[in-house]
Amino acid sequence: MLRSVLFTKALLLTSGLLLSLSLLASENVADNNTSTPVETVHGLSLYNSPQLPPDFAYFPHVNPSAPKGGTITHTAVGGSFDSTNPFIIRGTPVTGIFQIYDSLMASNPGEPFSLYGLLAEGVRLAPDRQWIEFDLRPEARFQDGEPVTAYDVVFSLNLLREEGNPFYSSYYSGVERVVALNDHLVRFEFNDTESRELPLIVAQLPILPRHYWEPRDFTSPTLEAHPGSGPYRISEVDPGRRIVYQRDDNYWGKHLPVNVGRYNIDRVVYEYYRDRDIAWEAFKAGLTDYRTDARAATWAIGYNFPAYRDGLIKRITVPDVNPSMMQAFVFNLRKEKFQDPRVREALSLTFDFPWLNTNIFYDTYRRTESFFQNSEMEAIGTPSEEEFALLEPFREALIDSHHSERLFTDPLPIEHPTDLRERLRLALDLLRDAGYRIENGVLVNSETGRPLTLEVLLYDSGLERVVQPMLRNMARLGVQTSLRIVDINQYLNRVRSYDYDMVISHFPQSNNPGNEQRDYWTSAAAEAPQSRNRMALAHPAVDALVEQLIRANDRETLDTIAKALDRVLRWGFYVIPHYHSGETRIAVWDKFGYPEPFPAYAMDLDAWWVDAEREAALQRRNRRR
Repeated sequence: MLRSVLFTKALLLTSGLLLSLSLLASENVADNNTSTPVETVHGLSLYNSPQLPPDFAYFPHVNPSAPKGGTITHTAVGGSFDSTNPFIIRGTPVTGIFQIYDSLMASNPGEPFSLYGLLAEGVRLAPDRQWIEFDLRPEARFQDGEPVTAYDVVFSLNLLREEGNPFYSSYYSGVERVVALNDHLVRFEFNDTESRELPLIVAQLPILPRHYWEPRDFTSPTLEAHPGSGPYRISEVDPGRRIVYQRDDNYWGKHLPVNVGRYNIDRVVYEYYRDRDIAWEAFKAGLTDYRTDARAATWAIGYNFPAYRDGLIKRITVPDVNPSMMQAFVFNLRKEKFQDPRVREALSLTFDFPWLNTNIFYDTYRRTESFFQNSEMEAIGTPSEEEFALLEPFREALIDSHHSERLFTDPLPIEHPTDLRERLRLALDLLRDAGYRIENGVLVNSETGRPLTLEVLLYDSGLERVVQPMLRNMARLGVQTSLRIVDINQYLNRVRSYDYDMVISHFPQSNNPGNEQRDYWTSAAAEAPQSRNRMALAHPAVDALVEQLIRANDRETLDTIAKALDRVLRWGFYVIPHYHSGETRIAVWDKFGYPEPFPAYAMDLDAWWVDAEREAALQRRNRRR
């Protein structure tokens, strides 16, 4: 469900905003700093007005008459869970929990940069961006019947910043304070008026019930079915095995335009499997009925079984319209052995993507090179004059940290040999330049005599086939390598304590990157628990570029800053990039209906529904087996 990613900026499709010119209500509230009233509007949008008018009845892509009922069972792979609180450091949160929460405004999957009222029926943004106000709907209720008030909004922001994951403190750092002006009017005041996305960020704040959480320890994991205000409530919690969400028939907001034709399926189930192969067998047996197929071999040759041949399973490919996500092996720069960029570049040369693509991936992937792949933000060729202007103040620091001027002189993508022998020869030269030598077949540091070792830490055995060929190539250079596969809880504990050489991480990007970039790359996030800065990158040029990116006033400026940031990251060899397909591959048992074509900017699974007759037929068929 889309709500499961509501609060992950990487999947937010909006950044920066201007007020809609269309009037929602007659009430005007004066700006404290001017005598000009600020118009109350129904939506917020980047650059222009929202596409949908104040009186829109539903999102254009949905079926407003979609039937209600049925069940969708997802596969959750990779371990278990021990908490229904997703906002804290401790514990492993359950999948799908965000669909129990409402936010102040909701995005339109068919529109790239707009939000429309959900808990809030009206919004006012000060012309100087010093504050934003939301008028809450009086009818809004939590699932236990208590009203949603401005005081819950104030409580939610303060709670997340003070007791939640440190990410929230950084993400909402531009908010000076939030105040409830009355039961249904809340104002956010900003200390950062240059961040164009900040009003949007607070508009998607998850609203938690103060009356429930205030007397409880928010920092401790819990398995309680706590209330939200969203379309689904927690129905069943089987720790480590399954979680069930039930559509709330009494959902206060089911008739709102942003919800009509959505949230049609009665029960949303996540079944947990420790191994992806077992999960695949469960799907083939009809124990789960929806899966995103990330394994190329399965997609290419795995669907030769009776249910698929009989037309009971459908395969769907959805083109990606957002930048392709950077998935990569990440070096832990906290380890001294990885602080030399020549070592990181040498080790990155051992990843033989052409061999993997031919022998394992059925030539279905393309190598990921940019952190903003397949977008206008991807750096290509040599730096432009505008990029030079951004990078020049940090020239000395960049040359020192990168051990090279190539960032300023050489084009992207980086030209490395494609032949593996040539790559390994170049890698060995780089390692020798970095002070290593071969001694009895082992690569050792010339000064300390210590061997270069590297351990890859995983929790998913399915990626072993990707890791092992790279480790074999490293071993050919004399690197002592190992692979450690642990359960999800041990994995999380080791990552939280930075106890790893290399892990696999993901850096999803929206079309408008912003505040979340602080959590990916900056010095402040380098030592923050559970930050996405897994490599512990701390560089003044990166810090400055991230802040400039957040404050970009127009699309062209944002693209230029992103390109400069992309260059610094790529020439630093902080990660070994993986690959991407440019599409999302989905397999489903044929019991679902969905509106076509799919919305342009996001896969809106919330707009799907279950065909009761087809579901019953499949249930009878699977019972007979």
